[in-house]
Amino acid sequence: MGQAHPPRRGTSASAARKTAWLLVALALVSINLRPAITTIAGTMGQLQAGFGLDAHLLPLLGALPVLAFGVSAPCGPWLARRLGTGRAVAAALLVLAAALLVRVLVPGLLLPGTFLAGASIMTASVLVPQIVKANRGTGWWTGLCTMGFGLGAALGAGLVQPLQQALGGNLAGALAVWAVPALLGAALIQRAGHTAGRPDGTGGAASGAGLQETTTLQETTTAGGATSERGTIPLRKQPTAWAVTAFFGLQAMLYFAVTSWLAVFLVSKGQTAADAAGLLAWISVAGLPASLLAPVLAGRRAVLKVMAPGLGLLVAAALIGVLTAPVALQFLMVGLLGIVQSAGFGLGMALVVIRSAGPESAGSLSAMSQGLGFALASLGPLGAGFLHEWSGGWDASFWALAAEAVLLAVAGFLAVRGRAVSVAAAEAEHLGEPAAVGR
Repeated sequence: MGQAHPPRRGTSASAARKTAWLLVALALVSINLRPAITTIAGTMGQLQAGFGLDAHLLPLLGALPVLAFGVSAPCGPWLARRLGTGRAVAAALLVLAAALLVRVLVPGLLLPGTFLAGASIMTASVLVPQIVKANRGTGWWTGLCTMGFGLGAALGAGLVQPLQQALGGNLAGALAVWAVPALLGAALIQRAGHTAGRPDGTGGAASGAGLQETTTLQETTTAGGATSERGTIPLRKQPTAWAVTAFFGLQAMLYFAVTSWLAVFLVSKGQTAADAAGLLAWISVAGLPASLLAPVLAGRRAVLKVMAPGLGLLVAAALIGVLTAPVALQFLMVGLLGIVQSAGFGLGMALVVIRSAGPESAGSLSAMSQGLGFALASLGPLGAGFLHEWSGGWDASFWALAAEAVLLAVAGFLAVRGRAVSVAAAEAEHLGEPAAVGR
């Protein structure tokens, strides 16, 4: 009988280097997917003077990225089928860099440029779970990406003013400079593109330790039912796809509603404008560890069954806590809200990976959940603002958001049960392979 030969050390080292490059590329891609939005939010009061934008168009400017998210989600999978996933993400980042430059350097293009930036962000964003799935990445991979989203948001909001001061008060320069990391991200993901998700789902594997921590696809994705081998069932007819979409959309709606009105609410409670702005930044910073750890914990099936519905109930409790807490306790309550909301976003991204049968299904589910989800999310700030105007206070808005968080719990309960999402018959052949879920 022939002897099995151990893997060559050089081959293992090469695979480890490829995995490291891909992780660095994914982290930088994720960081690039929020500053285009938060830099504008952080300088909203200067846009009239800096770019001659009519004050009545400021609400439209704030809504444009979210609207672009909903419209452009199908572009990611479409582009990936033609260029490959890594090259598609690189192309999206190149367009993002161009949009960031054009919107502030060419007169009259602030609104169209912001819409194009939002579309580019969504094109890249929906492909991140597909890359993780194709490379059999662990929950740490998804956590690294979701933390990158939060870090990018915090960096954009926190650095735009110092950058403007460093550039002698040049607002256009402080906004345009964010094209540089977008170009760097495009270069890195292009370099790692040959492992960033192949059409057959046989992308470069995660590290050996990561693979040893995974369970079989059937064990981690069904949570109460075997994965369907009928890969041609349309996505719209798969209940799990709708449950994941509802979970992602509801958590996004809560996030945008809170970030849009939290500072205004805190000022009405007696906070200074500066303190309210600081607490708005704090809600993102406090949530960074949760966004990293939530996808990792979700890799344990027993934890996932409790976490998915439990997070919705915790968000509801945190919202009521912020509403009722005195000024002295707002730092604590806002931090707790940031933790559970960021965990919800991390879990929303992880569910796309965990509840899909393969890379192609992950890409399609990501497009559906983020496209429809962000379209739903655009209603959050409008609804909360309308209830505030109608009632003359904030109680109605916060109680409505808490009720929505209960619906989030229901969506989470349904999302982790039933059959996994499958849109490609070929993915049924890989049911015994490790899933992209880390323990």
